[in-house]
Amino acid sequence: MSPRLSTVILPADRWHEGGRAKWRRAEELGFHAAYTYDHLTWRSFREGPWFGALPTLTAAATATDRLRLGTLVTSPNFRHPVTLAKELISLDDISGGRITLGVGAGGNGFDATALGQEAWTPRERADRFAEFVPLLDRLLTEDAVTHRGTHYSADEARNIPGCVQRPRLPFAVAATGPRGVRLAARHGQAWVTTGDPKLYEEGTPEQSIEALRGQIGKLDKACTEIGRDVAEMDKILLTGFTPERSGLLESVDAFVDFAGRHQEIGFTEIVLHWPIPDSDFAADQSVFESIAAEAAAQLG
Repeated sequence: MSPRLSTVILPADRWHEGGRAKWRRAEELGFHAAYTYDHLTWRSFREGPWFGALPTLTAAATATDRLRLGTLVTSPNFRHPVTLAKELISLDDISGGRITLGVGAGGNGFDATALGQEAWTPRERADRFAEFVPLLDRLLTEDAVTHRGTHYSADEARNIPGCVQRPRLPFAVAATGPRGVRLAARHGQAWVTTGDPKLYEEGTPEQSIEALRGQIGKLDKACTEIGRDVAEMDKILLTGFTPERSGLLESVDAFVDFAGRHQEIGFTEIVLHWPIPDSDFAADQSVFESIAAEAAAQLG
């Protein structure tokens, strides 16, 4: 079975000046899902337009009918599980049960200090993530939750009627470290990676494949330890951060070659960034749309 093809649309357009049209076009092109980043701003986009992820997804839900929607990814950097759960349940309802929550530990970018706090260390991020995900899981599956944790608390937080998707909307957990991978195995319906960041600048495609194969092996081990079959989980590759990033969207053949090699090692979904001129994600829109229309048949 060929991997599903999805896209990620950055929230950098005013809704009525191109934003809405992109989400509708993603559905017309037959993408499995369209995701967006959940940041307050991001890298080179900091001085330009950037809108909120959850309001954008709510608007996208009303502009589409079939397309799955989600975040790649939400993190604890500026989110609290109690308020996030309420918003997710509302979004899942508005979309008719089409939401996937991509969730990760966060990083040290602009989000890390935007609320006035010091940036957390990698250990602090991992500690918070380890508490954030299980609590969010409970909040989305139980009518009322009370929790007293090290980093997060809830006092009879009510989430009636719960998600449209049962027992809750799916989690796609972004993780490569041992603690995060164990969280993915226990709580995730899917696992997300961008590859090995150490290979981004000077690595080779072959090295990247081996690194990704190793990551999937760690996920397999974590699943085995809790008696879970890793085959139950979707494996999602968010492209744009591997050595092949510059040539990935040059042609349909180039993408099919890339996708085929990653399909062979176990990836079930491949996510492409919607082209943005004059950015790291610049690409020929017509080639991008040809990939959406033609690649799945060639991979099948």
